[in-house]
Amino acid sequence: MHKCCLLSSLLLALTMLTRIQAHVVGYDSAQHACGAWAPGDIVIGILLPCHHKVKSLHERIRPEGFLCSDFDLESFMMSLAAVHEIEEINGANFLPGVRLGYLMCDTCSYASKALQSVGHMLAVNGSLNMKCDYTDFRPRVKIILGALYSEVSIAVARLLNVYMVPLLSSTSSSPELSDKLRYPSFMRNIPSDEHQTKAVAKIMHHYGWNWVGVVYGDDDYGRAAFQSFLSDAKANSVCLAYQEVMPHLDHSLSSQHIKRVARQIRSSDAQVVLLILKAERVQDLFKEMIRTNTSRTWIASDAWSNSRSLAQMDGINQVGDILGFTFVSGKSESFDKYLKNLTANPGGYNHFIEEYKNLRFNCSSECFSDKPPSYCPSPNLLKVKADNACNITDPQEQNDDYLLKVLDTSKALPNRVAVWAVAHALQNLLKCNSLSCLGEINFPPWKLLEELKKVNFRRDDQNYSFDENGDFVSGYDLIMWKRDGHHRRFQRIGKYHVISADVQVDMKNFTWLSTANTTTPQSRCSERCTPGLVKKILNVSCCYNCIPCMEGTYTDAWDLHECKKCPNGTWSLKGWDRCKPRQESYLRWNDAHPISMMAAAAFGILLLLVIFTIFLVYKDSSPMKRAEVRLSCVMMTGLAVSFASVICFMGKPSVHLCRARQLMYAMGFTLCVSCILVKAYRTFLAFLPFGRMTNRQLHRLYKPPVIVIIVTTLQGVICLLWLIFDSPDVDETPPSTQSMKKIIQCHEGATYIGFGIMLSYIALLALVGFLLAFKSRKVPQEFSETGYIIFSMLMYLFVWVCFVPVYITNHEGGTPVQASAILVSSYGIIFCHFLPKCYEALFGSKIDTLDMILGRWRVISSPSLNSETETDIGIPGMNKPSQINSRLSISSASTILGSSASLSGVRPAGAELVIVPVSKEKTHVCPPFTRLGTKVTMRRSISF
Repeated sequence: MHKCCLLSSLLLALTMLTRIQAHVVGYDSAQHACGAWAPGDIVIGILLPCHHKVKSLHERIRPEGFLCSDFDLESFMMSLAAVHEIEEINGANFLPGVRLGYLMCDTCSYASKALQSVGHMLAVNGSLNMKCDYTDFRPRVKIILGALYSEVSIAVARLLNVYMVPLLSSTSSSPELSDKLRYPSFMRNIPSDEHQTKAVAKIMHHYGWNWVGVVYGDDDYGRAAFQSFLSDAKANSVCLAYQEVMPHLDHSLSSQHIKRVARQIRSSDAQVVLLILKAERVQDLFKEMIRTNTSRTWIASDAWSNSRSLAQMDGINQVGDILGFTFVSGKSESFDKYLKNLTANPGGYNHFIEEYKNLRFNCSSECFSDKPPSYCPSPNLLKVKADNACNITDPQEQNDDYLLKVLDTSKALPNRVAVWAVAHALQNLLKCNSLSCLGEINFPPWKLLEELKKVNFRRDDQNYSFDENGDFVSGYDLIMWKRDGHHRRFQRIGKYHVISADVQVDMKNFTWLSTANTTTPQSRCSERCTPGLVKKILNVSCCYNCIPCMEGTYTDAWDLHECKKCPNGTWSLKGWDRCKPRQESYLRWNDAHPISMMAAAAFGILLLLVIFTIFLVYKDSSPMKRAEVRLSCVMMTGLAVSFASVICFMGKPSVHLCRARQLMYAMGFTLCVSCILVKAYRTFLAFLPFGRMTNRQLHRLYKPPVIVIIVTTLQGVICLLWLIFDSPDVDETPPSTQSMKKIIQCHEGATYIGFGIMLSYIALLALVGFLLAFKSRKVPQEFSETGYIIFSMLMYLFVWVCFVPVYITNHEGGTPVQASAILVSSYGIIFCHFLPKCYEALFGSKIDTLDMILGRWRVISSPSLNSETETDIGIPGMNKPSQINSRLSISSASTILGSSASLSGVRPAGAELVIVPVSKEKTHVCPPFTRLGTKVTMRRSISF
């Protein structure tokens, strides 16, 4: 029994030794080319750059091996995240009975070096056999994780298309890699740059930056991201002030290109610059910016948005504000603990860990001298050196938390998630349960690719799956580089949702370095157009002039390209940001102007009532008899109607009010003027020579009632024809485009002919009355009213002559102008005709003043007499008769005026008038003069 157990143990040990030897033989060449490996049943390739560049690349002319330089701590940390997660899966027995191994190769950030490493990974027995069909191709490496840069991934993916070996990247974001026709074996657990450029354009639009510069690398990643940004920028109204290409290779002309790009940045007025570059090129550019003291607002692509080395640059605070989008990140305590205790897996090898520990803990005091040897690392890597390095005997046994201090380990989350995605795909492919995996371990890689596309798992409260393009549908974190002493630290201020394509800024009131406060820096070709203004594009869409919207249009938002039309029933003036209903404008009852006019009209009517009362009370007085009480009452009636017409001018016009107010004014004022015309005609006839035939006809025409009726009726006919053929109506003329008032008023017919004839007729009557009164102007005022008629008709003509041009030129104000003209002309007649008579009746002298009247008459009359008439007049009102011997000479006529001031008698020419006061008993006169108590003696002498 003991012998059997011993034999079994020996066979097991021999089997294990054979298996290990097979692994070792298979990896001899790979170890030489790659830097780390660990045995396993299924091997995962890790293709990440642990060095920045290849030495003397521009001098390479022979196919020699690549010599890498400048150790890259960040990429080294990412590769360790994949290694750590592989060990975690093995320790958790996630794939029962199956152990995962890895083979990690350095790309040195160069595509050709990466292709060389892929050849080593896929080699079977040290070589790649050429076949026409690789369906049954079974290399040890079943999947490759990487590469870091899109340019390298594009080159590697083209090669892996031949073998259909899956390439899963956690950082290559070029949109080109989403093309499954060209890259069917490529997948990534991050979003495409197609979403990143959308996020960049969205954040530019969010802050109003529409005038930006772009600098991109001359590689597949830079060109593809730039082309994607062009379309997204246009969709978000962002324009390019300039675009510059920067070579991605490190050669002697790089400094010249950097200076050229820096000059372009400094000369442009664009204050925002998008950098689609690798971190190394950004560092070179920032050094030039710091040297020239140039500050801008920088938008970082994912390639450098959370680069710790850039954040620790000397003078980084001088370059200005830095914003960027990063992939979703997350901390892992177990990974941080792993970084504090770095060791290679048992049975494996990791040259990169050794190199890091030599940089960190190996004593290299000679490298800190003024002239360091050529083998010394760069000055930046010398910063990695521990302070106690020269006191350490074995650097490989040392560990500390330096990587945790200088690096953001949370950004390694996508690398860790990538390993778990592979593990879930293997779990499905190998048909694993909680006890074992039943599937074939040595499977062709394309089978794993099929299962990887179907992966859908949840980890750390987050779902992970691939879309039809092989991309993860996750979002981005928006970060800002905050000042942290002399360096910067990353602060998350928002996020971008891929599905909704929306930027969410969580922290809004943060301090910008450019403005030193919470005010957002600006980068625009033109100032924003406020609501009410619209863009007028000049040469590019972001350069424009802001012009106001025309009447009837508006804009209610910023930076609109077209004005909107106002809805029905509303209007806007030039440059308005909203439309409003037009305000109806008419003489409202509660406005100050209409109230004052109505008060004036009411006062005029009240004044007429008072005057009417005075006329009735003092109707037997001399002033009232001379004023003809009955004729004056008719005048008052016409004026009252005229005043009442003013009331119809108030309120919202209607067709009935439009007609009533003109008809009332026309008939009322015509009636009044016709009475004034009769008075002027009477005075004119009183001093005409009666002997001539023409003058006799004029005397016969003097019939006051007939004249008043005919004149007024004729105006009625005019108004009737006006109402029939061209009736006044409410004005439907559209309001002016420059006015927010909708003026509701009457228009006096389509042609205004009837309105003109009506006013002209009244003006003609006034003019005739004025001329008749002017002809009789030398008659003493005590015998006639010529002065009052002249003044009142002049006032009327003046008012209405002024009204016509004002009405024509200011049609919108025609209603109040006409109402005011009616009031003024009506009050003119009251003050000229009625108030003087009322004054004489109330306050006039009680003593007869005929002596004074005759005295003034002699002065103005002609001395020549053709006939002589002797008249004895008894003056009423005298206490005792007095004898007055007077001889009055009149050149053209002799007219006997009674106390009533009416025409009482006419004598032939050539008579001599003798006025002698006598007593009433001796009065012998003709009937018309009997009532005057006068004796008239006529002595005729006719000369031929």
